[in-house]
Amino acid sequence: MELINNQYINRELSWLQFNARVLQEAADDSVPLVERLRFIGIFSNNLDEFFKVRYATIKRIDLAGKDGKNVLKGTTASNLLERITKIVIKQQAESLKTIDTIGKKLESHNIFIINEDQVNEDQDQFIRNYFVSKVSPALVTYILNDLEEFPHLKDSVAYLAVKLVLKERIPKEGRISKILQQTTKEKIYALIEIPKNMDRFVVLPEKDGKQYIIILDDLIRYCMRINFSIFDYVSASAHMIKITRDAQLDFDNDLSKSFIQKISSSVKSRRDGEPVRFVYDKEIEKDTLEFLMEKMEIDNTDSIIPGGRYHNRRDYMRFPDLGNPELIYQTMQPLTIPGLPLQGSLLDKIAKKDFLQYTPYHTFSYTVKFLRESAIDPKVKSIKITIYRLASISHIASSLINAVKNGKKVTVQIELQARFDEAANIRYAEQMQREGVHLNFGVTGLKVHCKACVIEREEKGKTKRYGFISTGNFNESTAKIYTDYTLFTTNEAILKETNRVFKFFEINYKVNRYKHLLVSPHYTRSSLVKLINNEITNSKNGLPARIRLKLNSLSDYDMIDKLYEASRAGVKIDLIIRGICCLIPGIPGMSENIRAISIIDKFLEHPRLLIFENGGDPKVYISSADWMTRNLDRRVEISCPIYDEDIKLELMETFDISWNDNVKARILSKDQDNAYIRNEKEKIRSQVAAYDYYLQKLGN
Repeated sequence: MELINNQYINRELSWLQFNARVLQEAADDSVPLVERLRFIGIFSNNLDEFFKVRYATIKRIDLAGKDGKNVLKGTTASNLLERITKIVIKQQAESLKTIDTIGKKLESHNIFIINEDQVNEDQDQFIRNYFVSKVSPALVTYILNDLEEFPHLKDSVAYLAVKLVLKERIPKEGRISKILQQTTKEKIYALIEIPKNMDRFVVLPEKDGKQYIIILDDLIRYCMRINFSIFDYVSASAHMIKITRDAQLDFDNDLSKSFIQKISSSVKSRRDGEPVRFVYDKEIEKDTLEFLMEKMEIDNTDSIIPGGRYHNRRDYMRFPDLGNPELIYQTMQPLTIPGLPLQGSLLDKIAKKDFLQYTPYHTFSYTVKFLRESAIDPKVKSIKITIYRLASISHIASSLINAVKNGKKVTVQIELQARFDEAANIRYAEQMQREGVHLNFGVTGLKVHCKACVIEREEKGKTKRYGFISTGNFNESTAKIYTDYTLFTTNEAILKETNRVFKFFEINYKVNRYKHLLVSPHYTRSSLVKLINNEITNSKNGLPARIRLKLNSLSDYDMIDKLYEASRAGVKIDLIIRGICCLIPGIPGMSENIRAISIIDKFLEHPRLLIFENGGDPKVYISSADWMTRNLDRRVEISCPIYDEDIKLELMETFDISWNDNVKARILSKDQDNAYIRNEKEKIRSQVAAYDYYLQKLGN
């Protein structure tokens, strides 16, 4: 593993090791078979986004003629691009072996994934009818020989590269003859675009208790004669290719356009981004590959990755379960929060005490109910909320529109640059704007990533604030699979300062002061340094000193250095980092008091939780911010203190549950080998244990 000055692990290489942990889940025999295929889909989708964003950024540095050592902290851009490509080729090979293994295991359950050469007579007519009625009308086929300009390949769309070898020349005049008279007189090259809006896995009629699935690509291969019926050919071959493009958004300076229009235009132009990765079926014929690479002007500076027969394996995230409960995870029914029934008024209950929602163990319905109740409560006068990623069908958005219709003043800070969700956010922004919602679009140069809501309610002639602050998006879909904390509170100190954050969106030249919240980009970094310094001082004075952090990513070098300093001072540091971790734990003289693990399981571990021992009186925060430079310096983030002692204890106990995981936890180390934690203690799978923890709180 490439180290930077023997102190840090390269960010991109650390991310690839995170994705390797996802791939480990796909290879884990204890994971249900269909879920293993879905982990293959997650692995592939992650990789696509990595190339669109991180790899593309490094490539831009390289193409600019810079070595990038300052930005990349010690390694050159060209060297890093080469290292990434080698690792990805190896991981792709591992993923293909895993898919083959899973396919064989599915056969023991009488489930068979067949290709075009395995279709029997009983399936033939069904497939042909399916192709003619559903697939053929949606296909886009390019005959490449006849095109003056190579077609623009869409980002992350899979294509079948087809070679037809003709029987003989056709002497007739017309378009086909014209094709044959060009450079390849006995071969025709074509591209078939695989439709993105169709099910990738076609379930065939069951027979004798056996279930059959054919992948759409193979169904198209099987029906080549139908698709190319105008050509008289002796042989045809079809191999998959895919282009990944740079996802950077470029904005125009047209002052007549609204911000929504500029973002929308930029999202549309993303499809023209520079290619950063070319993946092809390693079995493709040499002449076909050479033809394509010449026409596409692909050279050795691009990431060229030989892959398997099928690309866009992210589609495995939607692999059908075929009604067999053995093949998928057992459902965990979301729980209610003790003392906070969904019947009756939530606001009345929250007025008396704080409550913590921990999705998906708790139902997300509390967040929706809070807004629905606020929308119709005559006492509620205003609602302010930040939105980063909304569900495709959002009850959050409909509740806010409902509030406007009931005369409430609704202000929504919506982030139009939430990467890969821009189009959905633009659609909702335009809808809410039409309905009378007041929209803010943040602060120039800063993404708004914090998750907060404040409502103002008139009670006995005075204004009382209610609100919630969360570690995750207000999104019904992701709340089912992402673990996140949300604090419901009427704490005036917290909500008064949260209201200042909303004022910052309106008047962003004024920097507010905060006594309770840690707010990026102005105070989070300095506040965290003070909290760490306090632990260092306590350690030197013989007081209890400990730091426990649960984050998605840890990559800011200054914060890592501060943790190293704390470690050298004797502060015990426990880290649960799901993704990127540039810190190297367990190094004598540098980080011997730091331990770090990563948990990958059924749910995506998404919350940020900060626990500082504070001499025996712990300070606990939930946060929207990872310890990355962008979150500390270039985004608006909120870290919220927990003052309710019961909730503080609950958060520390849930941290301990995760920390004691010896089933799905991996050790983060200098070697980056993702070794599982294995010991003689009672088996604890933390996500199951967390659910049981909340079941017990309900008295079940």
